[in-house]
Amino acid sequence: MIPRQMPVLDNIRIVLVNPIYGGNVGSACRAMMNMGLSQLALVNPRPEMNLLEAATMACHAGDILANRTVYSTTAEAVADCGLVAGTSNRGGLYRDHAQTPRKWAPRLLEAALDSPVAILFGSEDNGLSLDDLALCTQFIRIPSSEAYKSLNLAMAVMVCAYELFVAAEVFEPPQERSAECPSSMREAMFAKWRRALLDIGFMTPDTADHMMLGIRRILSRGTLTEKDVQILLGMAAQTQWAASHIPPKP
Repeated sequence: MIPRQMPVLDNIRIVLVNPIYGGNVGSACRAMMNMGLSQLALVNPRPEMNLLEAATMACHAGDILANRTVYSTTAEAVADCGLVAGTSNRGGLYRDHAQTPRKWAPRLLEAALDSPVAILFGSEDNGLSLDDLALCTQFIRIPSSEAYKSLNLAMAVMVCAYELFVAAEVFEPPQERSAECPSSMREAMFAKWRRALLDIGFMTPDTADHMMLGIRRILSRGTLTEKDVQILLGMAAQTQWAASHIPPKP
């Protein structure tokens, strides 16, 4: 089933105009699924477009492909939309006012709170026509190298979908759940390492205090949990064991 992660994303419609290759359409579906989008519209897809190939490339996003809406014209596909953003990598009148997907994402999401929003992607060979661009209220240009500006259709969908997903603040990165270890445990670990480093000759009794301050500073730059300290204690113990089993140099 298509996940419902955030209502505003449900109001974003990805419109592929005159697509040629089923693989690109299927890959676009997968990109949409990755980024919480579900509304796919195809405008006048080419007769040779291979739906079996599309289904294969869609992988677990087959529901998005199956629930697609097909239109004869771009005007029909966006008739109920408030904002219509067209992607184009070409220059020229009007398109010189294009902004990046990151720049437009907050505006598109804001509009999607009240009405459907469409993002148009042109065919693999010709892009969007002037008639298509005339329907657009915003123009999107994805930054790319001067060495090769043109992006694959599914890649372009992924970039735009990613920026919308990030701007929607749907993703919550995992947080460190382990608390800091108690001071007594931390001090026992530093004492163990002091003995181990002396045993292997990494430092001498004269330099030990100075070296241990540096080691304390290194290990204090992030959270040091009980599990972390247990690992470090084990490493120190193994270091001491290895030092005691190394034959003396002749």
